[in-house]
Amino acid sequence: MAPEAAPLVELIYFNAGGGHRTSALALEAAIARAGLPWQVCRTNLFEVLDPNARFRQWTGMEPEDVYNKRLARGWTLGLTHELRLLQGMIRWNHQRIMQSLRRHWAARRPAMVVSLVPNFNRAMADALEQALPGVPYVTVMTDLADCPPSFWMEPQTQQIVVCGSPYAVDQARAADFPHHRIWETSGMVLSAQFHAPVDQDRAAERARLGLDERPVGLVLFGSEGSREMVTIARRLTDTPLILACGRNAALAQDLRALRRNAPTVVLEYTREMARVMQLADFFIGKPGSGSLSEAVHMGLPPLVTRNAWTMPQERYCTEWVGEQGLGLVLPSFRSIASGVQALLADLPRYQAATRRMHNRAAAEVPQALAQILRHAQARAEWAGRWVA
Repeated sequence: MAPEAAPLVELIYFNAGGGHRTSALALEAAIARAGLPWQVCRTNLFEVLDPNARFRQWTGMEPEDVYNKRLARGWTLGLTHELRLLQGMIRWNHQRIMQSLRRHWAARRPAMVVSLVPNFNRAMADALEQALPGVPYVTVMTDLADCPPSFWMEPQTQQIVVCGSPYAVDQARAADFPHHRIWETSGMVLSAQFHAPVDQDRAAERARLGLDERPVGLVLFGSEGSREMVTIARRLTDTPLILACGRNAALAQDLRALRRNAPTVVLEYTREMARVMQLADFFIGKPGSGSLSEAVHMGLPPLVTRNAWTMPQERYCTEWVGEQGLGLVLPSFRSIASGVQALLADLPRYQAATRRMHNRAAAEVPQALAQILRHAQARAEWAGRWVA
């Protein structure tokens, strides 16, 4: 008798902003470390919905590039209205989207689907239920909070939500999710590098980069960077900074051309962000759940802003920073110099607050998924016996 094939678990992501793909990679690695006997595959949602790349043929860019270019330029004002417009377009094309997804899942036949993307969860949950009834559909939120309606949570479907904060759990309960479809973890799923000991001589590496004894700020605006970093670098001319530009080579070039009084390190894309964070003493950037969670986990008190330019899905993160006493929330980066001064005046207290946060989601989420899959398999086995 041939051995039973390992169940296929499909992780759904896209490249908007970079955090969803990073989370999918981190979760795939966490599942492997947990020793779960699964086949795991990652699927870019837009490759399923647009397999012939017609959007690229018409526009010369990928669908995610429109969003990513806005982030790189710092053009985030009005994204709340654009989000609602996008959601309206998704609703308008609901049947067409479901048709593509049903065809995809009927062919691939996963044992469980795990979404790490917002906005499309209703269509994906409904399509999976129609194509493969009983196969669990799980959404692992990559934000600390939902941005209702129809962003992460779709209670009218069979969606199971994995929430990385007590606030998100409260949102799920308020949305009338039954308790068995809510799973709570202690944070966002981080890459393994953030949980492993960093094997570098911090003082020696800082000296090699030209950084002195003063506290060093890490300026990070996700994988695409932001023009806001130029303003920050100019206003903090006397503060040692590591400026992480991600894939934005033009931004890195402009930052290298700046004349500053303090030591400055300009980095482009790196896969070793944990090593970079170990060299810094505090964090400056946008309040994205991913980079903010990484910084706090590495002991870096954050300085972030909340204003009309703050993206809707990131607004709760600023409340989280304040509620947990992790750092400071400013009205804009125009006051960054005084903000850094205030943070450094009480740096040990903020650093102690970061040490009180214990993010174990990289271990918790695979175990939650294992339980969900076991329950689904048990139900399917019971149903098969009942029919027989």
